[in-house]
Amino acid sequence: MRNLIHILRTRLRAAWPARSARRALIDVLIVVFAAAGAIALSLWLTPMQKVTTAGQTVYVGVTAPTWSLSGPGQLDLFGQSLATTVQFDGPIRPRLTLSHITLSEQLTQFAEGKAAPATLESALIDGWQRFFIWQLVIVAVAALMIAGAAAGWLRHGWRETTALLAGTLVLALAVDLGGVMVTAYSAPAKLEGINSLQDLVGGSPALSLRSAPVSPADAVERVVVIGDSTAAGLGNRPLVPGTDEDKACGRSRDAFAVDLAVVNGWTVTNLACSGASIGNGVLGPQSLGDRTIPAQLRSPEMAKAQVVIVSIGANDVEWISMLQLCAVSASCSDNAQQAFFQQQLATFSSDYLQLLDQLQLLPSHPLVVINQYYDPVPGSVQCLKKQGITPAKQKSLQADLAALNTILAEGAKAADFAIAKPDFTGHGVCTPFPYVQGVTDAAPFHPTPSGALAIALADEHALRLR
Repeated sequence: MRNLIHILRTRLRAAWPARSARRALIDVLIVVFAAAGAIALSLWLTPMQKVTTAGQTVYVGVTAPTWSLSGPGQLDLFGQSLATTVQFDGPIRPRLTLSHITLSEQLTQFAEGKAAPATLESALIDGWQRFFIWQLVIVAVAALMIAGAAAGWLRHGWRETTALLAGTLVLALAVDLGGVMVTAYSAPAKLEGINSLQDLVGGSPALSLRSAPVSPADAVERVVVIGDSTAAGLGNRPLVPGTDEDKACGRSRDAFAVDLAVVNGWTVTNLACSGASIGNGVLGPQSLGDRTIPAQLRSPEMAKAQVVIVSIGANDVEWISMLQLCAVSASCSDNAQQAFFQQQLATFSSDYLQLLDQLQLLPSHPLVVINQYYDPVPGSVQCLKKQGITPAKQKSLQADLAALNTILAEGAKAADFAIAKPDFTGHGVCTPFPYVQGVTDAAPFHPTPSGALAIALADEHALRLR
């Protein structure tokens, strides 16, 4: 018996160093994973910080971690993510969200940099510093909670538990200060001279300010339509009589602007022009062959408008090019096409903000209706088989169109403008009574006279809701 006890004691003593080493290794792994988990959890839990600059409310936070040690920050605008022109240090970079905008002269200051120097810079620096202070506190709390839970599960004694908590806290704070906080310390220097949204993400310059807005008349009498070929009525009967500009822009007597005038007895001016985008046509002049069409928003008619209806965006995101590319490609959802389209959407959202600003600053302070785009291919696409459009491609195109319409709706909502949603369900290009022109017509996928009337009804509905 004595020999047996001696043998057991000898074996236990021999096994003790190995057991201690395993426990130490487990504790080290717990410290590492707890520290990493605390940092990840803090980035998710730390609330974005609210700052106010030039009358606009901006929320400041951070982007998701990356493997690179420097890169651009991120601006979320109308659901789109725009990369900043400023390059920040560190694997985690600043993120801004414009969830609500107040359209006024202050927004132009915010967009163009007309505010007092360092207004935007100071606000963003303050927001980021507050964010990182909160994040550091949450890292510490999360590290202690995770390590404490692990120590309890392993039934550590108080000495081992204290060592585990201290090691996790020190490592978590060291990594956080060394990796995450580098952005907070380097951001002020990166932001020198950043006094506007345009400085942050670039974009087309907006128009100069107009006179202060005034209240519209009680009864609607004067309406102005601006935008692209959808509003111009391209492919339908030309205006009679029509000016050289009407002919160049493809304006039609079947456009929804004419329907609104006839049905309601309004004076409706259609300034829309085929091929127009925000930068080239609405905010700036548009070149059509050897003719230059003045900027639609600079028309004298805008000063008297009580209602302005806007149909814009398709040309900004090169929608026709996307349709053509989709038709000849094996798939409309491959990475290259979608990357191009997302880039176009991001640029459009920035330009759209400037358009909303200028609409709010019109002298007559009109009611503004933002038209979303109709779906030209609801239902069957059997008639487009020869053109390479399959049901799978149809879904991809509809998803892209929905993304564009989301930006239009989010911008209108933020600006407190009305939103019109034309519905062509049951009247797609392959139906017996289509609301869009066929592929062999003068302007494929553009509204027919019936489609234009449907848009006019959507605009009237949007106005009634106001």
